[in-house]
Amino acid sequence: MAVPKRKVTSMKRGHRRSADALTKPTYVEDKESGELRRPHHIDLKTGMYRGRQILEQADDAE
Repeated sequence: MAVPKRKVTSMKRGHRRSADALTKPTYVEDKESGELRRPHHIDLKTGMYRGRQILEQADDAE
């Protein structure tokens, strides 16, 4: 039977378990456009952030 030669340190154990705490990114619905966006980020479609125009509005030239 395989037996570990040495005790696994808490640091090594923590590195192995670090991915357990990962979560999906959260999205909120924009109040004006209704689009989903990340919290505290500029809405790239309208260019608005916290009620102010930060970027020029994107044109749909596609």
